[in-house]
Amino acid sequence: MPQKESRLALVRRARRINRILAETYPDAHCELDFANPLELLVATILSAQCTDKRVNMVTPVLFAKYRTAADYAAADREELEEIIKSTGFFRAKTNSIMGMAQTLCDRYGGEVPGKLKDLVTLPGVGRKTANVVLGNAFGVPGLTVDTHFQRLTRRFGWLDETDPVKIEHEVGTLIPKAQWTVFSHRIIWHGRRICNARKPACGACPLTALCPSYGTGPTDPDEARKLVKTGPFS
Repeated sequence: MPQKESRLALVRRARRINRILAETYPDAHCELDFANPLELLVATILSAQCTDKRVNMVTPVLFAKYRTAADYAAADREELEEIIKSTGFFRAKTNSIMGMAQTLCDRYGGEVPGKLKDLVTLPGVGRKTANVVLGNAFGVPGLTVDTHFQRLTRRFGWLDETDPVKIEHEVGTLIPKAQWTVFSHRIIWHGRRICNARKPACGACPLTALCPSYGTGPTDPDEARKLVKTGPFS
């Protein structure tokens, strides 16, 4: 029976994984296009159950038409729905965007707040969305626990949790706070490109020596390379 990994060993392995991912993806960044906190907030709401690539095809028209929270709050619902329709769940997303915008106008002078406790009070905004906005629009470190993040941290053998909040807190104890945002990007990039959900490209992965899930996907380098995705994801 394999010996249980000590806490110190786990932290060291996690930080080595982070360093290797940093070398592998030196340009890792948010793949949603935005110019200000409001645009990122709207884009992140649209990205639920949708690819960043699709969101980025929709937002140029959206951002040209609606420039302020007041614009979204006063939007014609049918027009807004038509613009975002291709992102899926467009009625629910329209409700979230218009509700979020109205709350910004009512409570925050039309400006996106820069604190987690305020952001999560907005309709359609949970911790994941809030951390995306904080990390990428305000420079406040945050972990974005999306499906890639959950899958990879479990595959790395860091935790057995399925609750996103518990995952966020646990991983936050392994990775230095200053790197939380960029670490989230690295994890997401790795999950999109190599550590795929159905068939990870294990034989082409730079983390083979550190990953207890090595062998979940093909280990033959040539076979694995065929599974590596190169995008575009944005």
